[in-house]
Amino acid sequence: MTPAAPPSITARLPATTRFVLGLGLLMAFAAAGDVLVRVTGLPLPGSVVGLALLWAALGTGLMKLHWIAPAADGLLGVLGLLFVPATVGFIQFLSAGAAWGLWLLVMTAGVLVGAGVAGVVASKLVRPEPQATEQA
Repeated sequence: MTPAAPPSITARLPATTRFVLGLGLLMAFAAAGDVLVRVTGLPLPGSVVGLALLWAALGTGLMKLHWIAPAADGLLGVLGLLFVPATVGFIQFLSAGAAWGLWLLVMTAGVLVGAGVAGVVASKLVRPEPQATEQA
């Protein structure tokens, strides 16, 4: 029999400390992604780059999932609340969308006409394959 591995240092920490450390790691990856985007000029949100860095760190084993799991679970538990400010902002500017009505109508009509023309042209260019007649 092989002896059991000793528990990790983080497993012996209080739950609140594990949560704060995990949240700090998540925020550090988000900040690192933001800095990387600003330095390199990538046309991506910094948080998306930070998430990719976190994924790479987890995939390569540089980070352990149990280091961030308490914070990630806590954030997922309140995820619905995080959308409230965006929803309020959207509703606040909903009346401004009335001024864009004509523009949206023109754009939608343009997309539909363009798709229709492309479909007609494609159907004229693509010839149906001749059906093989079976002889028995």
